[in-house]
Amino acid sequence: MSSRGRGKMAGLYFEQFTVGQVFRHAVTKTVTEMDNTLFSVMTLNVQPLHLDAHFSERTEFGQRLVNSLFTLGLVIGISVSDTTLGTTIGNLGMTDVRFPKPVFHGDTLRVETEIVSARASRSRPDAGIVEFEHRGINQRGELVCICRRSGLMRRMPEAVFQGHAAAQGPSAAEGRS
Repeated sequence: MSSRGRGKMAGLYFEQFTVGQVFRHAVTKTVTEMDNTLFSVMTLNVQPLHLDAHFSERTEFGQRLVNSLFTLGLVIGISVSDTTLGTTIGNLGMTDVRFPKPVFHGDTLRVETEIVSARASRSRPDAGIVEFEHRGINQRGELVCICRRSGLMRRMPEAVFQGHAAAQGPSAAEGRS
């Protein structure tokens, strides 16, 4: 069933995001050897830094590194249920993707998402563009991944918006034209 046929989605609509808002996502994930191996093999990334324990022992890290694209996907994925589940139309792009520290098997990641910007779409009256900054942090408090992502987000359906505006008071309802 498409998301249009359902009721309220778990994600937030464009109007529910505010610049500066920070989400500290409750879901965490301990990255396993299996996660890293499956992702690397499924994406045909045979880099020995991810797959070969003997090779990796001789590197400056002394062990295998978790595939950075798995880390990026996990960091964004953890954010979905709190932010965009069922309310995103699509990703528009990602910029400023960095991995300041490596991730190793057994590291547990938590994620914070900050709303960097939000604006109404000029070409789609039913949508707005939200820029998210996702930050992945390991169990030692080290930043291991940062990414800015722009998402095309659904605007609130009129009935939902009216209920939201009523709950916010008269100034919120007057602000929509």
